[in-house]
Amino acid sequence: MAITALHAAASGMRALDEKLNVVANNLANVNTHGFKGMRVNFEDLLYQVKREPGIPNLDIEPIPHGILIGTGVKVSGTQLNFEPGSVDPTNRPLDWQIDGEGFFQVTTIHDGARIFAYTRAGNFARNAVGNIVLGNSSGPVLEPPIAIPDDAIEISVGRNGEVRVRQQGSSTLNVIGQIELARFVNPEGLKTIGQNLYVETDASGPPVNAPPQSDGLGAINQNQLEMSNVDPVRELIDLITTQRAFELNSQSIKSADETLQIISNLRRF
Repeated sequence: MAITALHAAASGMRALDEKLNVVANNLANVNTHGFKGMRVNFEDLLYQVKREPGIPNLDIEPIPHGILIGTGVKVSGTQLNFEPGSVDPTNRPLDWQIDGEGFFQVTTIHDGARIFAYTRAGNFARNAVGNIVLGNSSGPVLEPPIAIPDDAIEISVGRNGEVRVRQQGSSTLNVIGQIELARFVNPEGLKTIGQNLYVETDASGPPVNAPPQSDGLGAINQNQLEMSNVDPVRELIDLITTQRAFELNSQSIKSADETLQIISNLRRF
């Protein structure tokens, strides 16, 4: 019946609307430091089985095909893409890029509780008391905390995450802290909470913390940032194909509606 076609096409429009939202968000964050794009995965819905495949025919031979009518589609999930983004040289001493696997760890407030959060954005700064904080709208503190002395005139960060400073009146660089990175068994299971931050979930597993260049973690590159890994050309292609698919589903609804009108008119005679 055309009713099934109506429901199937409507489910397609709902699913494509969700994909359009994801594509639009990817494009909106094409210049967001450390942003990781998402893709939408789909799955088909239940099928109306009008004839089972393989039932015997009159000659007691299995019929090669059955009759199964699909009822539509739904979004099965959104999947994060953790491919590295391009590198943006900035020449700022508190701009850091992770060359390889891992996340910076910060402490932030989420849903009224203080939690650990994780980010690939490395645009750090100093707050009023000298602590290194992430340069987003809330300024979460890097974990473990590292404080820059007020009289520091040079900041150096090694690829192993060792932070050194040279203070006024001194000619040597002194170690003041050690950056630690975190990695997850399944980073795609992390939950995005905005502000360039992720939080762990049961799907991601607990974090494994260690200094850079150890335990499978990447190295730190100072004076540069990781840009968004969104490919604008691919996203624009997805945008166009999503729009065209949405139009095709709307045409299916129109055709099913016309079929129902014909059936309704036949009943008058």
